[in-house]
Amino acid sequence: MRFSRLSTVKHRVRVGAPLPFNVRDIDRTLLLARGQVVADHGQMEALLTRGALVDIAELLTPVETIRQAPAEALPGLWRDCLDAIGETLHQAVDEDFAGTLQAATPAVVTLIERDPDLSIFQMLRQDGNEWVRYGSAHSMHVGITAFLVARRLRWGEADIQRVFKAALTMNLSMLELQGQLAIQDTPITDEQREAVRAHPEFSVRMLELSGVEDVDWLRAVAQHHERPDGSGYPYGLHAANEMAELVRRADVYTTMLSPRRGRRPLPADTASRAMYARDPGHPMTDALVKEFGIYPPGCAVTLESGECGVVLRRGPTVLTPLVAVRISDSGPSLSEFELRDTSRAEHAIAGMAQRDIDLARIPVARLLALADGH
Repeated sequence: MRFSRLSTVKHRVRVGAPLPFNVRDIDRTLLLARGQVVADHGQMEALLTRGALVDIAELLTPVETIRQAPAEALPGLWRDCLDAIGETLHQAVDEDFAGTLQAATPAVVTLIERDPDLSIFQMLRQDGNEWVRYGSAHSMHVGITAFLVARRLRWGEADIQRVFKAALTMNLSMLELQGQLAIQDTPITDEQREAVRAHPEFSVRMLELSGVEDVDWLRAVAQHHERPDGSGYPYGLHAANEMAELVRRADVYTTMLSPRRGRRPLPADTASRAMYARDPGHPMTDALVKEFGIYPPGCAVTLESGECGVVLRRGPTVLTPLVAVRISDSGPSLSEFELRDTSRAEHAIAGMAQRDIDLARIPVARLLALADGH
């Protein structure tokens, strides 16, 4: 731990309000825990006079923490951020929902920007068991996809942030229903179908009630199921908002990659080709497939050498990512893996693997670090 004098951050302490960090004595013993209250100005002066300390790590904002964190800490930070976003989305009826969402999103955006490959990796390595949170997890994956594609399309920063939040909130009114449908092994009922078709309008209403006034954000949510041929819903439009068009494509793509009970996800290469087939020549679809590649990070592949591995990093082309192959089953060690450059003919990808790769014993960040060091 590294410490700083309380005097250097005394502007962050308000008498009578909960402390935002722990306060320690000069020998590092705890004086006041985070959340306790400095009772009066006399107590504050006493703490400053005795040279009280604070842990520098506790002074960092979530964004600063992510920027300074070692690579091996990023998967854990991802889990924390996904949990925070999930809790926020499932509490959308709260009066300060818009403010809470606004506060939670910068950390996720920073994680995406710091390591886009890890963002994609954790999307594809879904275990398919968190059915209760299926709705919020799917919204998060659509948000990540929309963010990355908007950035590739060179949208302005404000629009990138806006489409990210539109994707997060597109299904706000049907998160629980999505969880039900993910585990349901019977056909969708008429009542459920009606709720699905109504969800864009209800989600917009929930956002408006929470204080969202951004017209483009609201329009993207309202129109994210419209289609150019007029077969979409709820309005049957032939021309939708540009952000809605991107959210729709990101939604379709990530749905293909998402497991449900009784239904395996589509292989990533099949999903990419299906996107092209649905939408030939459209710049958004082209950008999406180029961003993720035919074999994105997290998918299992077979090489021409006969080896089976997992994609770690995107490569110079959509067909040539960096792959880690398991060469030993001796134990939870990185020495079990070797890297393969699939741009070389002898290590070219032959196709998707017929079996998955067990990475349970190897932390994802260590694998990605192995790739970064090659």
